[in-house]
Amino acid sequence: MALKASIYKAEVQISDMDHNYYNDHQLTIARHPSENEDRMMVRLLTFIRHADESLQFTKGISTDNEPDLWLRSLSGEIELWIELGQPDEKRIRQACGRGKEVYLYLYSGHSAEIWWKKMSGKLATIGNLHIYNLPPHQRDELSILAHKSMTLQVTIQDGEIWISDGELNATINLECWKE
Repeated sequence: MALKASIYKAEVQISDMDHNYYNDHQLTIARHPSENEDRMMVRLLTFIRHADESLQFTKGISTDNEPDLWLRSLSGEIELWIELGQPDEKRIRQACGRGKEVYLYLYSGHSAEIWWKKMSGKLATIGNLHIYNLPPHQRDELSILAHKSMTLQVTIQDGEIWISDGELNATINLECWKE
């Protein structure tokens, strides 16, 4: 019998002063059986960072031809392709060919650093690729906020992302590895 996705609900109030974006989002996040809560919360973080009414979670981890999140235009073009983890060069180049802008978020600590040392030269010339790293201690802060039902208040200012559930807080400062 196949395992089913775990469903998480998040009510997220976003005040993004860097992009003049203020909105509330009611999100349903399906956590694939092979996905841990850390990764799921990084997906939520990337939604928060790129928040838009049209930004969508995809089948992601269970599908080879979709990212973790994307924003598509009304005509179906991929405006924003968001990927998590350490994909191979071929997948990154395919994503950059399909999406107008591609964001890659790394979150696995030392292995992300090793991956970046190996890939940085190969990816340097790709103009529409942006790579960010979430340091392990910040990922751990974020993961503490994970619950089946979440109400989160988010403030973004000067690149810093502050997330609170009313009791616990996480302060996120992503490291930009390629802009």
